[in-house]
Amino acid sequence: MITLLHLIIEFFKTGLFSIGGGYATIPFLYQISHQYGWYSIKELSDIIAISMITPGPVGVNMATFAGFKTFGIFGGIVATISLALPAFIFVILISKILKKYSENFWIKSILYALKPTGCGLLLAVGAKMFFDNVKTMPAICLFLFLFLVSFKFKKNPLYYFLFASIIGIILQICNVKLM
Repeated sequence: MITLLHLIIEFFKTGLFSIGGGYATIPFLYQISHQYGWYSIKELSDIIAISMITPGPVGVNMATFAGFKTFGIFGGIVATISLALPAFIFVILISKILKKYSENFWIKSILYALKPTGCGLLLAVGAKMFFDNVKTMPAICLFLFLFLVSFKFKKNPLYYFLFASIIGIILQICNVKLM
C-alpha cells in the first residue's frame, strides 16, 4: 500500500510542478527513477520513446506507462489521474481569476521566468540521459547526424524518430551495438 501512496504523491507532485507540457515531466520521472527505483534509466528512455509515438499527451502517456510499470494496470490509472488532477484544479481556479490578473506585472514576471527554467531542467535531464545511454560511436554519429539535419529541415520530430527507428532496426539486424 505504501508504494501506491508514493505513486499517488509523486505523480501528483509531477503534475503540480511540471509547468510547460508533457516534456516537463521528464525531470520528475528521472528523479522518481533514482529515488524509488521503480524503473531504470533505460526503461525511462523507453517510456519517453513510447509516449512520443503513441496518441495523446506525452506527459499523460509517460505517467500511464510509468504507473503501469510500477503497479500494473491500476498503477497506470492512478498515476494518470494523479498527474492530471493538479492541472484540472488549476484550470478551474485560474479561469475564475485570469481576467483580473492577466496584465499583472508579477504574474507576467513569474511566467516569464518559468519558461527558461523548464528548458534548463529538460536540458539537464536530456544531457544526463544522453551520457547514460549513448556510449558507442554509431549511436553518437546517428545522434549528431539527426541533430544537424533537424536544423536544416525543421520537420516534425516524429520523422526523426521514424528514421532513427529504421536505422536502429538495421543496425540490430547487422548486430551493431548502439548502447
